[in-house]
Amino acid sequence: MSKILNMTQHNASPEQIAAGVIEPAAEIKENIRKLLTFNSLPSCEEIKERAKALAEIAANSGCNKTMIGGAPYLMAPLEAELIHRGILPLYAFSVREVVEETLSDGTVKKISKFRHAGFVPACR
Repeated sequence: MSKILNMTQHNASPEQIAAGVIEPAAEIKENIRKLLTFNSLPSCEEIKERAKALAEIAANSGCNKTMIGGAPYLMAPLEAELIHRGILPLYAFSVREVVEETLSDGTVKKISKFRHAGFVPACR
């Protein structure tokens, strides 16, 4: 099974880990989170710079696949940078499972669970 670098702000789920997703070292994960987080309106140049920085992290990881996710305006430039480096960008696909429970007072409590169901490769 090939390893898939987690380049999202979230930790991989147990199902994703079983599918080959690995977490980067803590300091690298923190850097990824910073690069994925925008606290003010970004310029196109800033978006491109962050995409390049993220792709460089992926290239240095030794993985040829990476799970990505974050601000939609960053994903296309990030996909392009990853593909340029021979790294396949993947998006996690999950299925929502809703469970309804009727409580003793007659009200209904709904719980949504998201179950990992695979990966969708970036389509070009």
